[in-house]
Amino acid sequence: MRQEAEWMVPSDNKILELIREYGNLTPTAIEDLGGPSAGHARNRCPVLAKYGLLERISRGLYGITAEGEAYLNEELDASELESVEESE
Repeated sequence: MRQEAEWMVPSDNKILELIREYGNLTPTAIEDLGGPSAGHARNRCPVLAKYGLLERISRGLYGITAEGEAYLNEELDASELESVEESE
């Protein structure tokens, strides 16, 4: 079972799964592929990047990280992740 963090919302799993399956995506593409609305994905992708599960490739384009893969594979407890901003 995936170990979520308290800052996560249910749609975060779908966003991560879609980016893992299809590669780098924009929030609009996430919506087009059956994920949450583009507006919601636009708000969540930066949060997932802040905690290291996604990386911002360029403006509005996100890819999955090794940590994101490990989380999806139930090998990483997301509650142990620190904000990239806090750890710098």
